[in-house]
Amino acid sequence: MSRRGTDIALTALAPVTWGTTYLVTSELLPPGHPLWSGVLRALPAGLLLLAVTRHRPHGDWWWRATVLGALNVGAFFPLLFLAAYRLPGGTAAVLGAAQPLLVAALTVLVLHDRPHRRALLAALAAPLGVALVVLRPDAGTDPLGVAAGLTGTAAMATGLVLTRRWGRPAGVGTLAVTSWQLTVGGLLVVPVAVAVEGAPPVPDGPALAGYAWLGLVGAALAYALWFRGAGLLPLTQVSVLGALSPLTAAALGWIVLGQALDTTQLAGFALAVGAMVVAQLTGRPGSAQPANRRPGSAQPASRQAPGQPASRQSVPIASTSGSAPSGSSAAAASGRVNRCAAAGPAAYDSPSIQRTSSAVQPSPRRPAMSRTSRRPGRVSSS
Repeated sequence: MSRRGTDIALTALAPVTWGTTYLVTSELLPPGHPLWSGVLRALPAGLLLLAVTRHRPHGDWWWRATVLGALNVGAFFPLLFLAAYRLPGGTAAVLGAAQPLLVAALTVLVLHDRPHRRALLAALAAPLGVALVVLRPDAGTDPLGVAAGLTGTAAMATGLVLTRRWGRPAGVGTLAVTSWQLTVGGLLVVPVAVAVEGAPPVPDGPALAGYAWLGLVGAALAYALWFRGAGLLPLTQVSVLGALSPLTAAALGWIVLGQALDTTQLAGFALAVGAMVVAQLTGRPGSAQPANRRPGSAQPASRQAPGQPASRQSVPIASTSGSAPSGSSAAAASGRVNRCAAAGPAAYDSPSIQRTSSAVQPSPRRPAMSRTSRRPGRVSSS
């Protein structure tokens, strides 16, 4: 498997893991405490990763980690549970599957990058496939539930785009940044849980196993893989993979709980999976760049032999759509960053342009040409 294929597979594990949440919640966790379930899913995992990585935010990353933690966890969890309580599960899942469309729009507005046409078609087809799988004819549309579902989806889509734009601090790994977001997000949900649900539930043996799964695998591992993918792969393609969450939930309901799947649902499965495959085929191998590279930064110029000018080179910037090169910031939308800015004025000379030395004498058979009258030699592109 190629490096890009490995990155896609690891990123896809995150929504697959999230798809187990419904089964674990319904079978193992105490009923009536969705907010506390969110706290116990995020906060212990964040504190554990924080203890392991031993990295705290510095400077601007205090408020950036707070914003990302609020969007990806602190706001998303309560809105998700509110939508789940007021809407049928299928309707809430379809609203969540609309995230790729929001990510595509935010990619244009925030990162100034235009997603690939095939990625946009996949972003439209994936929610349609999910709708065929999970929607039932008697599905209701409560206005408050719909608003909560769309707002939660928009919050996580915004968090995903900002994760790509800001990257992570130099020398800090994905696990550390994930620990900041889970810790902040869990702490933000605590007062909401106390106000709405009162004291936290006392877990029994099965509940402890469920919380351990949701925290260690469904939060710590899944969010780390998701944020890693957001820094390496085009964002629209990453967000399309989110359709695996409701599809996994429906598949587990069929396998474990004995829930039936009719022909329409199977067709929806095929449509959603096909859309995800098409979305991943739009990326170009080697176009991604780690998100911890500072926006607009360039690699240092390669060392030249004494007396040789530096050559003009360019550094490919990660693309968020797979269509045009783009970096993890709005400044990277121009496509490439010349090394000339880093190497100085000499970098604008090509290696094939030879400087005329004062020690070289003109040929006696040819009249000497002044520097001003000489035609420029052929410039090689690099």
